[in-house]
Amino acid sequence: MRTSFGFCIFAGVLILVGLVGASIAAASPSVSSAAEGVSTSATPVVVHRGSFHDTGLRDEAAMVLVGMILIGLAGAVRRAA
Repeated sequence: MRTSFGFCIFAGVLILVGLVGASIAAASPSVSSAAEGVSTSATPVVVHRGSFHDTGLRDEAAMVLVGMILIGLAGAVRRAA
C-alpha cells in the first residue's frame, strides 16, 4: 500500500512538473528568429509590475487543494497504521 501510494505521489509530482515546464516553454519567446538573422529593433516597452499572486491560481483554490491533499494523506496514514 505504501509503495503504491508513494508511486502515485511521485507520478503526480512528475506530471505537475512536466505541465509547468511545458507552460513555461510555451510562454517563452522563440530564439530561432534571432538566430536566422532577423533584426529586431529595440523599442520602449511598458512593463506591468505585478505581485507574486498574479499566477492565475487564486488563494482559495490553493487552500482547497492543500486541504484535499492533507485529508487524503491523513486517510492513507490512518489506514497504514
